[in-house]
Amino acid sequence: MTDNPNPQETEANPKLENIKELGQIEIPSFKSDIHCLTIAGQVEGHMVLPPQNKTTRYEHVIPQLVAVEENPQIKGLLVVLNTVGGDVEAGLALAEMIAGLSKPTVSIVLGGGHSIGSSIAVSTDYSFIAPSATMTIHPIRLTGLVIGVAQTYEYLDKMQDRVVNFVIQHSGISDKKFRELMFRTGDLARDIGTVLVGKDAVECGLINQVGGLHDAVVKLHELKDMPRGVLQ
Repeated sequence: MTDNPNPQETEANPKLENIKELGQIEIPSFKSDIHCLTIAGQVEGHMVLPPQNKTTRYEHVIPQLVAVEENPQIKGLLVVLNTVGGDVEAGLALAEMIAGLSKPTVSIVLGGGHSIGSSIAVSTDYSFIAPSATMTIHPIRLTGLVIGVAQTYEYLDKMQDRVVNFVIQHSGISDKKFRELMFRTGDLARDIGTVLVGKDAVECGLINQVGGLHDAVVKLHELKDMPRGVLQ
């Protein structure tokens, strides 16, 4: 005799699925017109990372962004970041897709928005950072086998320019200031780059405002009611 006479019914039970997948019994049934996109852990690109790493796979995020653009019931996108960075090209791909959406977008950095996470954070129409959150700005680095020839340096330099150009086009920081943060050797934290905490990211023009989740949601609702192209 089994405890559950109908296994198929158990499998179809959404509450049991929530326990399995999300660790909670019930999810609020409120249907929002805002889609929440979470960028957590490391942005995984062309290389599959070890299974113990918390990753955000760009091939999983891209269909979500396409759905946000196409679904008439979705009126805005909220991007929540707590990332250590990751694959530069994958991160730039996601940032470009977010920047190319026709619907209002708002990002909020919670915990950290490091490395290529800074590009994703500024890709939205408006950006927030929590008071305790940090962002690390550092030069691009290659991992694995690197051939020490001039072409390798040129490739690295061009990739870095792509990141710099994207950030300055989608934020209030200047090219000079952003590169200064990248190469400021006096403020390097354990040789990983310049760390900006909360208001520091706002004061340099990288992020629009210090705030929390409520602020981000309120701002997104404001942008939803504004004509496209007249965003703050």
